[in-house]
Amino acid sequence: MKTLLKSLLLAVAVLLAHGATAQEATIRKAILERLPQIKSIDEVSRTPMPGVYELRINGSEIYYTDAQGNYLIEGNVIDLRAKRNLTEERVTKLTAIKFDELPIKDAFTIVRGNGKRKLAVFEDPNCGYCKRFERDMQKIDNVTIYMFLYPILGADSAEKSKAIWCSKDPAKAWQDWMVRDQAIPALPAGCDTTALSRNVDLGRNYKITGTPTLVFVDGNRVPGAIDSKQVEKLLTDSKS
Repeated sequence: MKTLLKSLLLAVAVLLAHGATAQEATIRKAILERLPQIKSIDEVSRTPMPGVYELRINGSEIYYTDAQGNYLIEGNVIDLRAKRNLTEERVTKLTAIKFDELPIKDAFTIVRGNGKRKLAVFEDPNCGYCKRFERDMQKIDNVTIYMFLYPILGADSAEKSKAIWCSKDPAKAWQDWMVRDQAIPALPAGCDTTALSRNVDLGRNYKITGTPTLVFVDGNRVPGAIDSKQVEKLLTDSKS
């Protein structure tokens, strides 16, 4: 009897899988034919809503469609009972940053106190919010900050970032500029600034669209100039 039951369950699973595969193929074909600007679809999956499917493209862009691919929905799916933004949670998961995999060779470090706690920050030297954030961060002790220069606000941001990156002491040049309003040293000739291009590519890959953006050791990512008390709490939480 148990063998028969297992066989029936296996057969049902195979049929369901075949149905899901066929449904995915139908949706892919319809969407790609009707929206040729979409070159490929990374994934098609069911959502908690009957008849609605998730489309994932370009790594972490989320859209929704019906079972025939007749309609395309752009926006957030919110579970009202659980009070959860399912789309936001999905994008957060897809763009999660593993702290240990960050290319710290493309960052400079700022160490305060014993430096035991760790934090990565993406910032643009022309970002006003970043200046406010940096001045408040002076209150944070016993931390190592991996500073990724992320010049996304224009050509001048790139030039300032290059000069800071190539200075004799990037951490000092950065804080002199951001905290003390002192001039950035001139860019020396022949300096390798390809790290900055890699930082921009990295940020785009992880959908970092604004500065500052903070990344904690537990993978928690926080956009925006939060205050030092919030940073302290998140540094503590990320260790637990």
